[in-house]
Amino acid sequence: MVDYPTLETSRLTLREILESDAESLLQIHGDHEHMRWFGSDPIPNLDGARKLVATFSSWRKEPVSGARWAMELKDRPGLIGTCGLFRWNRNWRSCVVGYEIAPAHQGRGYVREALEAVITWGFREVQLNRIEAQVHPDNKASLALLATLGFLQEGHQRDAGYWAGRHHDLLQYALLKAQWSTTSVV
Repeated sequence: MVDYPTLETSRLTLREILESDAESLLQIHGDHEHMRWFGSDPIPNLDGARKLVATFSSWRKEPVSGARWAMELKDRPGLIGTCGLFRWNRNWRSCVVGYEIAPAHQGRGYVREALEAVITWGFREVQLNRIEAQVHPDNKASLALLATLGFLQEGHQRDAGYWAGRHHDLLQYALLKAQWSTTSVV
């Protein structure tokens, strides 16, 4: 297992997701309404949350295929959401970004703050050139967030995702390293 990088922002600590975070993950990932945009069905129980922790942890085993961080407020320990880079393609220097946050913490800029740190880490430390995102067309908050970070829409994928018993269209977005160096405030 590769050492897990801890990232700091002005208000957050981004750290490894631990089994002790399973209950907090269940509160987020078990909420049907909140997970309607996530791209998978809600987690039914604590065992499912533990499996999600194991999945995130497996990404850091050699060969490393991604990193998912717990978002934690500096002044109040405990997972409030997660974000990360996954599906790393080392040859192409590309990956996909993903994120979610507990409803009680939405609208405060925490995800943007976390993603600025994660994206900067990906471009600097992993030498990524391209970070992609797939977002449901009705997920207005996520689409706005990606736009503020400099992501550009590249396409519309028909029936690309399947969750909640049906197929969903997804919008394809991407951010290039050259764009980030001119748009990033980090």
